[in-house]
Amino acid sequence: MEFAEALETVLRDLQAQCAVQPHIREDDEFGITLWAPDGSGQGLTSPLGGTSAERLVHLADQVQDWAVEALWSEGASAVWPQCPTHPDTHPLTATVRTDTAVWVCPKRRTAVARIGELQTQ
Repeated sequence: MEFAEALETVLRDLQAQCAVQPHIREDDEFGITLWAPDGSGQGLTSPLGGTSAERLVHLADQVQDWAVEALWSEGASAVWPQCPTHPDTHPLTATVRTDTAVWVCPKRRTAVARIGELQTQ
């Protein structure tokens, strides 16, 4: 999976379930950066090795870090993506299961959805 395709996949989940949306900028010096409404930004990196599922999980982790900070700065619950079983308690965790990148409840260790397929709240 190419970086642009992986980013599009993760952003589908962000659009489905996050109250704060990034302004995305790409430039030659810094690459792709997610900007929050408060003016803070986070650059995204792509690991050089690993499977496409592992690279997708790596990117999902970075977007999750951005979302938690952006939500917190807006005074919202800093939990993204929400665990449907334990809302406002803990976020889902991005991981690889049987060669597929998925969001998992860290308490029950159950897969909730493939990354890119979270349902709109």
